[in-house]
Amino acid sequence: MVKNILKIIALFVIGMTGGVFADQILWPYLVEKPLFNKYSLEEAPAYVIEKKETIIQESTALTEAIERLENTVMRVRSQNASGTIEGSGLIVTSDGLMVTLAELVPQGSSFSFFLNGKTVAFQVLKRDLNKNLALVKLGESNLPTVNFANLDEMKLGERVFLVAEVFNKKETFKVVNEGIVRSFDKNLIETNISEKYILNGSPLFNIKGEVLGINTISAEGKVVAVPISIIEEFIGL
Repeated sequence: MVKNILKIIALFVIGMTGGVFADQILWPYLVEKPLFNKYSLEEAPAYVIEKKETIIQESTALTEAIERLENTVMRVRSQNASGTIEGSGLIVTSDGLMVTLAELVPQGSSFSFFLNGKTVAFQVLKRDLNKNLALVKLGESNLPTVNFANLDEMKLGERVFLVAEVFNKKETFKVVNEGIVRSFDKNLIETNISEKYILNGSPLFNIKGEVLGINTISAEGKVVAVPISIIEEFIGL
């Protein structure tokens, strides 16, 4: 009986010792050998962690950019015999220069410009119907502004978002949408974002919060933007 108990104890000790040896010495030694390199056994968990961290960082960057930029976006309203046109515009200088689409401020109309729901004095400085841009001087100063993106650094599939100011019968509020750059050239930036015409004139931003262009809505309901390079030339900055 005693011999059997001693055998059981001996087997247990040998098994435990073998397990510790395999886990702490043999396995780490084997995974470092060239035979096991192609399996990357020690690296597998890292990819999941990195992916989660990237998603969290992008989401945080997006919300922070929206909070920082939303007050640079204005609401534009025009009225004439044909009806009312609504859209947005972007403040580009702290002393009150604002750019929007020429189609939102057609000649012969009555205009109103709203900053955070309040009307502001203005003067339409110029329009370019070919580029579909209009430059407006607001009767305000010390306004928030944005940085212009370098379009040479823009990439297909880059994450982008828009911010617009709209009116819903009783109050003015901000609207946000996001997507990616679907295609672009020197004259147009096309996204995969679907929107309504009321978001015409809203600015398009990259994830860093730099303005890429001013948006129009295509016949297919997709957001496309006049590139910031054309806008800079139009403004004369």
